[in-house]
Amino acid sequence: MDRTARKAFARGPHRGLRLETTLYLPVKRFLERLGFEVKGEVDGCDLVALRGDDPPVVVIGELKLSFTLELVLQGVDRTPACDEVWLAVRSSSRGRGRETDPRVRKLCRLLGFGLLGVFPRGHVEPLVEPRPWRPRRDPRRRSRLVDEHRRRRGDPAAGGSTRAPIMTAYRQRALICAAALGAGPLSTRELKAVVSDAPTILLRNVYGWFLRVERGLYALTKEGKVALARWPKSAYAGAEEGRPASESAAAAAPRA
Repeated sequence: MDRTARKAFARGPHRGLRLETTLYLPVKRFLERLGFEVKGEVDGCDLVALRGDDPPVVVIGELKLSFTLELVLQGVDRTPACDEVWLAVRSSSRGRGRETDPRVRKLCRLLGFGLLGVFPRGHVEPLVEPRPWRPRRDPRRRSRLVDEHRRRRGDPAAGGSTRAPIMTAYRQRALICAAALGAGPLSTRELKAVVSDAPTILLRNVYGWFLRVERGLYALTKEGKVALARWPKSAYAGAEEGRPASESAAAAAPRA
C-alpha cells in the first residue's frame, strides 16, 4: 500500500487498527464457506479456524499486506500446532505483487502452505492449496549441473558473484587455450594436447580471443591478451605446463 493509501486508511473508520486487519474479514468469510469456524488473534496467530471435532481440523492463518520472509517464518513457526497453514496477502488487480512470482508459489508448495490472494472489494482467490508436495525431478537440469561441475578445473568462481561474468567451464577452457597461445601461435593439434575440444573452441571463437593465421594455426588477439590480464591466473593454472617446451620455442619463432 502506498503512502497516500496509508494516510487515507489512518483517517478512515479503521483508524487504530493494523493494516493487515483489512484482510481478516475476507479471509474469515472464505474459510467459513469451507465449513470452518474462524476466530481472530488466538494465541498470537492472526486467525485460527476449526472444523469438526474429536479431534478438529486446525487451520492457522497469517495475514500480511505483501509476501515477505517474516510471513513465511511465521508460517513455519505455526506448523507444529496445526493441520494446515494458510498465508494471505493483499493482491494487486494489476498482478504485480510477489505472490504472482512462480518461485513464491513453489516455496509455498514445498512447505505445504496454502496461499490466498485478497483482491480489492474482498474477493479471495486461492493461489496455492495446502497439501504435501515434492518437486518433480528434472534429470536434464541435474545432468547440466553435474557436467558443468566436473568440467571446471578447480574452483575458479566465488559463489554469490553478480557483477563479474561467470567463470563457466567453457570460458575456463577458452582461457586455457588463450594462455597456451600467449607465447606465440600454435596448431590445433598442439592445443588439443592441452584442451581436448580446443579445435571447436578455436573455430567458434565465441569471445573473439583467437585469430586464424592459416589453416590449423591460431594466434592470440588483443582481446585475448586483455582477457588473460583480467582473469586471475588461478582460473587457468596448468595451461603453461600443457605447452610442450620444445614446441614453445619453435612457436615463438617466425614460421615459413
